[in-house]
Amino acid sequence: MRTIAALALACCASACASAPPAPAPAAARPAVVGPTFEEKQASILRLEDLRVLRDPAPVVPPAPPPPGPGEKPPVVQAPPSPPDLLRMLTDTDARIRRRAALAVGRVGLHDGVTPLSALLADPDPEVRQMAAFALGLVGDAGASAALVAALDDPVVMVDASAAEALGLIGDPIAAEPVARLASRLVDAGALSNLTGDDEDGRRDTPAAAFRLAICALARMKAYPALASVVLDASGEPRFSWWPVAYALERVGDARAFPALVTLAKDSHPYTPAFAVKGLGLLKNRAALPVLLPLAAGPDLNVAVEAVRALGEIGDPAASTSLLALIRAPKTDLALRVEAVSAIGSVGGDGALDSLLDLLSDASPFVRAAAIGSLPRVDREGFVTTLSAIEPDPDWRVRSALASTLGTVPPDVGLPRLQGMLTDEDQRVIPAVLTSLARLHAQNAAQIMLDHLKVDDPIVRAAAATALGELKPAGAAEALAEAYRAGERDPGYAARVAALESLGKYGAAAATPVLVTALADKDWVVRRRAAALLNGLDPATDADARIRPAPTTNTADFYQTPRLTDPPVSTRVYIDTDRGTIEIELAVLDAPLTVDNFVKLADKNAFDGLTFHRVVRDFVVQGGDPRGDGEGGPGWTIRDELNERPYLRGTVGMALDGPDSGGSQFFITHTPQPHLDAKYTVFGRVVTGMEVVDRIQPGDVIRHVRVWNGENER
Repeated sequence: MRTIAALALACCASACASAPPAPAPAAARPAVVGPTFEEKQASILRLEDLRVLRDPAPVVPPAPPPPGPGEKPPVVQAPPSPPDLLRMLTDTDARIRRRAALAVGRVGLHDGVTPLSALLADPDPEVRQMAAFALGLVGDAGASAALVAALDDPVVMVDASAAEALGLIGDPIAAEPVARLASRLVDAGALSNLTGDDEDGRRDTPAAAFRLAICALARMKAYPALASVVLDASGEPRFSWWPVAYALERVGDARAFPALVTLAKDSHPYTPAFAVKGLGLLKNRAALPVLLPLAAGPDLNVAVEAVRALGEIGDPAASTSLLALIRAPKTDLALRVEAVSAIGSVGGDGALDSLLDLLSDASPFVRAAAIGSLPRVDREGFVTTLSAIEPDPDWRVRSALASTLGTVPPDVGLPRLQGMLTDEDQRVIPAVLTSLARLHAQNAAQIMLDHLKVDDPIVRAAAATALGELKPAGAAEALAEAYRAGERDPGYAARVAALESLGKYGAAAATPVLVTALADKDWVVRRRAAALLNGLDPATDADARIRPAPTTNTADFYQTPRLTDPPVSTRVYIDTDRGTIEIELAVLDAPLTVDNFVKLADKNAFDGLTFHRVVRDFVVQGGDPRGDGEGGPGWTIRDELNERPYLRGTVGMALDGPDSGGSQFFITHTPQPHLDAKYTVFGRVVTGMEVVDRIQPGDVIRHVRVWNGENER
C-alpha cells in the first residue's frame, strides 16, 4: 500500500506543477521489507509439512497494466524470493538457521546433506548442534565424515548430537571415533557427578554426551567399541548406570553376559531392568540364579522383565516360580499375563493344568495368554481341549485363538479356523486370515480374494497381505483392483497392503499401480509406493514425484500464532477411572502434532476409548477408535522428530511406519532410548505418573480436557 500511495502522490505533483519535480532521493524510496521472523517460521513449518526443501508453487504477482498515454511506467519491485529451506540455512538470524536445519532433517532428502554438513562450521554452537542432529534424521552415510569431525567440536552438545546422528546413520566406520569421544569424556570426569536418576534429557553436559555416545554404539551393534569404554579388563562394568545396562542389552553380544549379571543386581530399578532384558535376549540358562529372585521381587518393572527373560530362556527350572506368580491371587495383572505367556516356553509339571484352569479366568487378557501358551506346553492336550472350548465372549480372546491355531498342525487348526470366518466381530477376521494362509489351507487363495471385497479395510489389508505370501496365479489384478477400491477408504491400511503384495508379483504387474499411487491422497501410501518402485527400478524418480506431500492445510494455517509463537504451554488432562494424568504438550518441538491432538480432544474423540495396549516397563497406549491397534482418525500427520528423549512419562505418537501418526499415542513407563528420534515426542507427564503405572489393558479414557492458558475446554 505504501508503494501505491507514493505513486499516486507523484502523479498528482506531475499534473499540477509547472516544472517536473526533482527526483526523490534514494533513501526516500520505499524500502523492500523482508519477511518477519514469524513469517519465516511459518514458511519453515509449511515446507517441512509438505516434505519439500523449497516452495513448490511460489506466488508470482500479476504483471502491471501497461502505462497510459503520457504516463510513466510504474515502478515494479522484484517479488521476494520464494521460501527455501536451504537458503534459510544461511539466514542472518541464528534462530532461523537452527530451525531450518531441523526442517531439512525432517524433510529427509539427500540434497540436504551437503548444506547441513557445511552448517557444522556455523559460528553459533546451537546451530551446529541442530545441524548434526538433522543429519542423523536424514540418515545418509554421506554425512559420516563430517559428523566424525564434529565429534571434536569444543562445545559438548555438538559432540553429543554428532554421536547420536552417527548412531542413527549406523555407519560402522564411526564406531571407533564415537568410542574415543566417550573415553575422553570419562577421562574428563563426565560420570563423576551423577545424581542417580540423571534423566532430565539434557545434551549440554558431559554425562549427556557420554549417554548419547554409548547409545549410538549400541545402535551400531559395535560391541568391541562399546566394551572398550564401559567394561574393565575382566569384562565387568566400570559404571553402574542405567544407560550402560541399556547399551549392553541393545548390542546383543554374548560377551556382555558377565557385565549384565552384575548390573542386574544394581539398586537403581532402571539398571537391573535393562540388564535382565539383555540376559533374556542372550538365552543363557546360567542367568537363572539371578532372574528367579527378581521375578518375585518388589519392583514390578524388574519383575516383569525377569519373567520375560525366563520365558526367553525356556528352562523348566523356572516353572515353579512362574506357576507361583500365576496362582497368587494378588499378582499384578500385567505380571500375571507375562507369567502365563512365559510358562508356554518353560513348561514343567503343573503347567498344563494351570493353563486349562485359566481358560475360565475373569480377565480376557489372561485367557488370551493361556490359549497362546497351551499348544507350546502340550500340543495333544490343546487338541483335546479345542473340542470342548466354546467361543469366548471377548473378541480379543477369539483373535488370540485364531493366531494360535496358525501354529498347530493343519489338520487341527484348519477346521476351527474355517468356522471362525463368520465371527460377528470383524476385528477377529484378520487373525483368522493370517493363520489360514500360514497353514496353506487348500482354499486359502479364494478366501483371500473374497475378503478383498469386504467393507472392513483392516480385513481387506489382511487378505491382501496373505495373498502376497501365497502368491496364487492371477491375483495381481485382484490386488490392483483392491488398491483402487481402497481409494474410498479414509485410512491407508488396505491400499498399502495391496501395493506391498502387488510388488511381489514383479515390475510388470506392479509398476502401473505403483505409479498411480505416487499421487495417492495419503502421504503414507505415496511413500510406500515410491519405496517399492525404488526396489523394482533404482533409477526411478519416484522420490521426487511424490512431493509435495498432500495436505488440507492452507498457507494461512501455518501462520497461526499457536504454531509459530505459542503464548502458553498447553496442558491436557486425561481422566480415567484410576485417576487423572496431566500432560504438558510440546508446543514448540511438535506444533502440528500438538494441534492435531488438541483438535481431537476438543471433538471428544478420545472419550470412551481404551488403553488397548499396556506393556509393563514400556508403554501404555490408547487413542484407537477400533481398539485393536489398527484404527485412526481417518487421516495421517507427518512426524515431527525432535531432540526430546524418551524418559519416564514421555508422550509419543504411535506409528506403523514413518509419517503415519493419527490419534494413537503412548506414555512410557521408563526410559526407552531406542525410540529417540524415531517417534515424535509431543508431551510429558507432569503429574499422575502413579496413575499411568496403575493403568491396565482395557482401561477406559473417560475424557480429555484441554487447558490453553486461559480456560479449560
